[in-house]
Amino acid sequence: MLNPSRIFAVLLPALLTVGCINLGPDYERPNTMLPKSYYGIQAVNETIADLEWWQLFEDPQLQMLIGEALRENRDLQQAVARVNEVRARYYTIRADQFPTLDGSASAGRGNLAERLFPDGGIDDQYTANLSAAYEVDLWGKFRRSTQAARADLMASVENQRTVIITLIADVASTYLLLRDLDARVEISKDTLEARRDSTGIIRARYDKGTVPLLDVNQAEIEEADALARLASFRRERQEAENALSVLVGSSPREILRGRALRAQLYPLEVPAGLPSALLERRPDIRSAEQQLAAQTARIGVAKALRFPSISLTADGGYISDDLDDLLESDSELWNVQIDILGPIFDAGKRKAQVNVEIARTEQALKQYEQTVLEAMQEVEDALAGIKYYREELEARSLQLRAASSASALSRARYDGGITDYLEVLDSERSLFDAQLAQSAVERLQLVSVVRLYKALGGGWPGPQIDESTVAEAAPAAGK
Repeated sequence: MLNPSRIFAVLLPALLTVGCINLGPDYERPNTMLPKSYYGIQAVNETIADLEWWQLFEDPQLQMLIGEALRENRDLQQAVARVNEVRARYYTIRADQFPTLDGSASAGRGNLAERLFPDGGIDDQYTANLSAAYEVDLWGKFRRSTQAARADLMASVENQRTVIITLIADVASTYLLLRDLDARVEISKDTLEARRDSTGIIRARYDKGTVPLLDVNQAEIEEADALARLASFRRERQEAENALSVLVGSSPREILRGRALRAQLYPLEVPAGLPSALLERRPDIRSAEQQLAAQTARIGVAKALRFPSISLTADGGYISDDLDDLLESDSELWNVQIDILGPIFDAGKRKAQVNVEIARTEQALKQYEQTVLEAMQEVEDALAGIKYYREELEARSLQLRAASSASALSRARYDGGITDYLEVLDSERSLFDAQLAQSAVERLQLVSVVRLYKALGGGWPGPQIDESTVAEAAPAAGK
């Protein structure tokens, strides 16, 4: 029997030898011109991004929250599922490069009407069949499609890493905000208590006729202001707790606290490394590059569709009216077919599709370049934040010390009858604002370190990513 396997054994080697042309351009990384160092900073190879997240965030409670978020956050779980989807699609597209083999078998019994067919009667029929098909990838259509799918897979993995880095930074930033609001609530409570005491004293003096009603009204105004601020900060704190709860994958709940804001230990020196390292460390840049590689491969797919395709099909099997004779030589049937299909006239449709993919590739290139520029901006913004928030914190500390002294002096001057109550109100208001401002700047200085860590692409927890397929799906688009 001349079966399909023998036919393919003869024809495939020759056709596979011919099918080695990859139309379209091979992907090459764009030549991105980056500065040798960040603005105003000496170039160093060391970078804070080399630290694991648990080395940067030393608060045990914050570490627990980040770990919980990496396990339970729904956005991250969705990103993992998306990677699995793209991985399955990659294998689906890759399978088009290989032959298909299908098998079938059937058994049936029927009869023909003897009135119309004198020799009719009960008839048995048994069949067994194998069908093979293969489209020769003469112009690299399937190879380029596989390259595009592989790059899409790599992009989805990088997107997952982006979700991880963003999640770590969001949990840390929200936790620091929560600790800042804790401090603001305590400052407001202390201020409210002090103003209530002050209002009581002023009211007693008014009852004795030693101060005017205006002083009582002004004291009540400031007391109400402190009460309103306290309510506002409590509301914001509750909202921060709710947001942090969702980040760690749970319903709104009470968040256990760790170190106070001023006790948070972050590196005093935060080296940023070299700008060129962003191309390797930032997952959003790597994702944009893979999207560019995928789109480059699709140019080849569109070009291949303009040329003829060759398909091989073969069928072989047996048919018999007796099951015992099914596998006999005289029951064999087979068929071999070669189909050639090529475009003759399509009014320029396929040529236009090539131009579409070229234009999309140009868009992907500009998106990649824009992603690199935005990454540079984020790093520079974070570095500026670290530098200037540190200077601002020093100024706020001086302001707080001066405001504390002024408040004590103005209170003493008022008690001595040297000045009116307006001076006391102004100095106490300045002290309250200075305390709140210092707490806010302490948080912003810490958050700027978190922003730099994120901007540099730090914090990849390797166990979160299945690298088995990623290693196979290397970013080189010409393989």
